Amino acid sequence: MSEFEPLSYEDLAPSQRPSLAEALVPVGAVVVALGVGSGYLGLAPHGPLLWAIVVTGLFVHYRLGYDWEGIYEAAASGLRMGLQAILILFVIYGLIATWTSAGTIPGLMYYGLGLLSPAIFLPVAALLAAVVAVAVGSSWTTVGTLGVAFLGIGEGLGIPAPMTAGAVVSGAYAGDKQSPLSDTTNLAAAVTDSDLYDHINAMRVGTLVAFGLSVLAYAALGAVVIDPSGANVAAISDPLASSYALGPLVFLPLLVTFGFALYGIPALPSLLAGVFSGVLTTIVAQGVSFTRAWDVFLNGTAPETGSEVVNELLAAGGVTGSAWTIAVVVAALSLGGLLERTGILATLAHHLTAAIDSSASLVAGTGVAAMVTNAVTAQQYMSIVVPGLSLRSLYDEYDLETTDLSRAVEAAGTPSGPLFPWHAGAVYMAGVLGFATSWAFVPYYFFGFLSPAVLFVMAYTGRGTGQRTPTDAATAADD
Repeated sequence: MSEFEPLSYEDLAPSQRPSLAEALVPVGAVVVALGVGSGYLGLAPHGPLLWAIVVTGLFVHYRLGYDWEGIYEAAASGLRMGLQAILILFVIYGLIATWTSAGTIPGLMYYGLGLLSPAIFLPVAALLAAVVAVAVGSSWTTVGTLGVAFLGIGEGLGIPAPMTAGAVVSGAYAGDKQSPLSDTTNLAAAVTDSDLYDHINAMRVGTLVAFGLSVLAYAALGAVVIDPSGANVAAISDPLASSYALGPLVFLPLLVTFGFALYGIPALPSLLAGVFSGVLTTIVAQGVSFTRAWDVFLNGTAPETGSEVVNELLAAGGVTGSAWTIAVVVAALSLGGLLERTGILATLAHHLTAAIDSSASLVAGTGVAAMVTNAVTAQQYMSIVVPGLSLRSLYDEYDLETTDLSRAVEAAGTPSGPLFPWHAGAVYMAGVLGFATSWAFVPYYFFGFLSPAVLFVMAYTGRGTGQRTPTDAATAADD
């Protein structure tokens, strides 16, 4: 079985094949635990995720007959799938700290305040985030670097922080979906057996429509809602100028990281290059000792700029500060692996096929399945893998292209993660941007709502669906 291939309903032994009612028990437990724990009680996601893991583990042990070793292996399979994401999280938190101490993020804030105005800030932030995400292939990296700087710029321009966050996250996910370097984009193409660039091309129209509408909405906010008199550029720029040596050299880490990414180097080594160049810049440009520069990487920053607002904007936890977020990601990956490897998700996908009676309902149903999987498993990889492979044969039956499937799982799966505050992506975005929960900026995360909505509209209007010719369908059947 390949790295990305989930269990199918037929793979399950009859004694371990749950009925629909049985599959809904752990899924219902997950929904109740996360809805009540995180949504109603306001708890951090750690506890509710643990409740869901325990209930699911007990159910599959006593009702479906899995032994404890099998349950452990199921949970571990989810961790193996998300190992790269965990490693990237460690590095990004250290990178943010080193870029702050190097003056990279303060430099972006300082010069950005001189170039941007309140009226154009939000659409420009979304567009720049999209460009950077296309270049580096990572929405997480874009938000963790450019997003942190934009929060500071927005603060000086009088832009509410949730609006800034919503614009940056929208741009980051829109760009990520169009990048050949993106892990989720490559994953969606791989699990659906689509050519990578065919997949990207298939997503382009829907992505441009959803993101274009988002940018127009941000422009409207800037023109109608934002009060220019709330800007106080000096309150941010003056403490930055007096606390950091700002100049061209401080942008070396940015150039190195994005240069590596543009050259085609994968995300993790590109980020590591950014860390080392950040440490070097901290030593050379800011006059910090070698040991202190590496201590910042591990333990983070505690700026003393004379401004409480700027200090809060530039405070970064370093590698040790990633523990809270990584704990959520580990729990989410474990829960996703447990639900997938014990056949719970396969059973739900099997019964979903009974409700599909047209190509439009198939594409729309795939999008719904991706979003539900996102909500239940709390991580985006499962939202692509499970519906992508479970529904692939149906696309052959309806003579649809594999890119119709890849487009559906990514248009609805990847960007919908931040909508669920217990989701690993939501926890990360909120954490690096300084919010207690993603719900703080979700009302302004327009792309997260519009990307699935555009997919559904296109499905039921027949726009963007690649119905195969009889020759193509016959060739696929022969293969």
